[in-house]
Amino acid sequence: MADNIARVFADAIATDPTRPLLTWYDDATGERTELSGATLANWVAKTANLLVDEVAVGPGDIAGVVLPPHWQTAAVLLGCWSAGLTVADTPGDVDVLFAAETRLDEAAAWSAGERYVLALHPFALPMRQVPAGYADYVSEVRAHGDHFSPYAAGGPGEAALLGRAAARATELGIAPGDRVLIDTGTYPDPVDWLLAPLTAGATTVLCANADPARLPSRATTERVTRPLR
Repeated sequence: MADNIARVFADAIATDPTRPLLTWYDDATGERTELSGATLANWVAKTANLLVDEVAVGPGDIAGVVLPPHWQTAAVLLGCWSAGLTVADTPGDVDVLFAAETRLDEAAAWSAGERYVLALHPFALPMRQVPAGYADYVSEVRAHGDHFSPYAAGGPGEAALLGRAAARATELGIAPGDRVLIDTGTYPDPVDWLLAPLTAGATTVLCANADPARLPSRATTERVTRPLR
C-alpha cells in the first residue's frame, strides 16, 4: 500500500487520464460536472502551486478544510496532500483554511494564517462579493501553474489515512474498475467519497441532495457498477 496520497491519485489516472474520474451531480441545482483524471489533476496542481507559491506552505504545515463533498473539495484536498500538508479535521490553529461560503460561521472557530472561500458555483465562476478576511479560491487558483511535482514522501498520517480508505473500500464493496455512485448525504466523509474509490482504482459519480427517484436512471446512464446510497 502506497503511503503517499499524491501517488495514489497519480496511479488512478495513469492508465487513461481522459476517462471520467469524478462526475458531480447536485439535484438541488440540476448541476452535472464531469472531470476526467487530467482535468482534476489540473485543478489539483493549481491548488498545490497556490499553496506553495502564494501561501508559502509545505511539508509540516496544516490546512483546515471546512467544505462539503464537492468536486472542488476534491481538488482542494488532493492539492493540500500533494503539497505535503496535513489536513486537520477539528477546529484549531492552521496555516491555511478553505471554507465554503455557506459555512463561514463554522470556519470562525479556526485560527488561520490565510483564508480562502469557495462559493461552489455550478460553473466555478468567481465570486462577485468576497467576504472580508478571505480570498476567493477560484479567482486565485486559476492564476497558478497547471503542473506540480508532489513531494516524494507523504505527510504525517497519510499512510494511516490510506489504510483507512483501503479498509473502507473493502467494507463498501468497491472493486478495481468499478464506477461507484455515492450519495453524499449518506457518505459525507472524504475517506468514503474520495479516497476509498481512488485507493481501489474506481471512478466516482458523486450525488449531492440526491433525489431518490433519479438515481436508478442515473446509475444506468453513468454505467454505475456499485451504487452506495
